[in-house]
Amino acid sequence: MIARAAREIAPGMVVNLGIGLPTKVLDHLAPDFPVCLHTENGLTGIGPTLPYDRADRNLIDAGGAYVSTIPGSAFFDSATSFALVRSGRLDLTMLGAFEVAQNGDLANWKIPGKFSPGVGGGLELAQKARRVVVVTTHTDRAGNPKLLAECALPLTAARCVSRIFTELAVVDVTPDGFALREIAEGTSVAEVAAATGARLHLPADEIPTF
Repeated sequence: MIARAAREIAPGMVVNLGIGLPTKVLDHLAPDFPVCLHTENGLTGIGPTLPYDRADRNLIDAGGAYVSTIPGSAFFDSATSFALVRSGRLDLTMLGAFEVAQNGDLANWKIPGKFSPGVGGGLELAQKARRVVVVTTHTDRAGNPKLLAECALPLTAARCVSRIFTELAVVDVTPDGFALREIAEGTSVAEVAAATGARLHLPADEIPTF
């Protein structure tokens, strides 16, 4: 899933990797891959994540992971960082999710009754990036679908998600709803459909695997 999501990044892009699973995408990019990675706490040009014993413990991404710099890295304050987001300079953002609706609505910041520190930068990333994709498990820990006809949880942003990467499949959000584009090797279409809480449109041709 993570390796497949990493292939969504094209050379020359400016990309934000959201907290959670998306941050692991960094580990699947070649060190010399020409991409500008952005974190909303004030860094562009992010190098590999580092273990505790090798890290500069003052240098973290928005999720608290220890990161490194590369030639050309730049530091700036939060106002500048969010000016980059709000002005539409991000080609792509990858976000985690609690729920995604078939029209592209995203819920990823709050489960009622559980502590949340607030919606944070995810709201603006979801609204302002040129393309928003989600990297998440297909179901929650109880086995309930995360891909739904409608979100039941508070929305982060409406109609913002273009594509979803899960451990089972690659699913696009289209005007007609969820469309299955690729399937994980060893997974059946029936398994993906059963784990999806909305109608899943299937391609006419053979479904590629990843």
